Amino acid sequence: MKSVIIYIILLVGLQANAQQHTISLEQSKQAAIAYSYALKNGLLRVNSAKADVAAAKSDYLPSVNGTGVGLFGFKDFVPAIPGVLTKGINNAYLVGVTGTQTIYAGGKVKTGNELAALQLQVNEIRKKQSADSVLLLTEQKYWNLVNIQEQQKTLAVNETLLNSVLKMQQDMLASGLIARNDLLKVKVQLSQLLVSKSKLQNGRRVALLDFSVYTGIPFDSLMVMQDTLNKNSIPALPALQPDTALDRNTNYQLLTKRVLGEKLQTRLANGDNLPSLAVGLSASQVGTIRNSVGGTFSPAGFVTLSIPISGGLWGRGKQKVNQRRISEEIAQNDYRDGQNQLRVGIMRYWYDMQDQLTQIHYAKDNLEQATENLKVNKDNYKAGLATISEVLDAQSAYQQAASTVATAFADFYVRVAIYNYITAKTDDRP
Repeated sequence: MKSVIIYIILLVGLQANAQQHTISLEQSKQAAIAYSYALKNGLLRVNSAKADVAAAKSDYLPSVNGTGVGLFGFKDFVPAIPGVLTKGINNAYLVGVTGTQTIYAGGKVKTGNELAALQLQVNEIRKKQSADSVLLLTEQKYWNLVNIQEQQKTLAVNETLLNSVLKMQQDMLASGLIARNDLLKVKVQLSQLLVSKSKLQNGRRVALLDFSVYTGIPFDSLMVMQDTLNKNSIPALPALQPDTALDRNTNYQLLTKRVLGEKLQTRLANGDNLPSLAVGLSASQVGTIRNSVGGTFSPAGFVTLSIPISGGLWGRGKQKVNQRRISEEIAQNDYRDGQNQLRVGIMRYWYDMQDQLTQIHYAKDNLEQATENLKVNKDNYKAGLATISEVLDAQSAYQQAASTVATAFADFYVRVAIYNYITAKTDDRP
């Protein structure tokens, strides 16, 4: 009978493990990238910008327009003229086609194409920013769940510890070696731990739901993060020194694109003050339907030349160019200031990682001391040299120290993710 019970317990344990859904950080990132609506919208904006580029290129081609006009009168427009017009005219039509080719438009066609191409580059950079942001948030949520899993392990170890102390207390109470008050102290501490365990479990469910909603992975209460926090070794920084190069930084790239965009906008505004030249060809036919007056086909070529005078010398056009040049200077100032702020941000997050490594060192030392203190107090209590309160205080300190170590490790990996994000190395792992 005993062997049957053991077999059932093992079978249930294996089934529970088989039902667990383990997911890695890389799987989480891939799922979030595929699911993110921000990235889908980013792709749509890129496609819209590509359409704008195609539209701008069409400005290099001739512009062709067709015209058609028809008139019908209830009375004759022109009465019959004996010997000339046998019937009066009560209708007329005009059809024509005009083609115009711009020869020079103050450089606006070329500038417009450059602006469209620049806008496409900006949208592609923003799409990359969205992807990096999705990866960062996914990693933060992932390590938060890993931390919760480690906290649950800590509580499970301490629950086992308190249960063993409680069993020892019950045996000693039955033997008349301790007062009932000592037993109640253990029960109170165990109850507090069970309350913390329940809160942590509920917090995990909420964090897991948030993770699933963000990544698009179906919610599963048995989902488990693959990574664990190896507290036996100290993690390393992602590099020997901070990477302050900004070429790959998307915020820096947007700053440079803004400076270029302001220059192009100034050139575009100045193009309104320059002459424009175009040539064209027009062909039209005028006639009547069912009348002795036939249609006439009239081809013609033309040249148009427009020379702005007042606008570029003293009018709105000149002031608009002045405003654009001021905007250029503002963009240049923002570019210089932005560079400095980005480098300061990189250094700040670099030292945040270093501080977190220091925190891990101190937390590990504290855990070792708390573990030794707990062992000493348990041994002293068994020998009658310590009270149960001292044992419970040592257990509480041990529990807090183990929890702090797990949080310190998880926070380090989150800070590494933030550093990789700001240095455009989001896919890098420590």
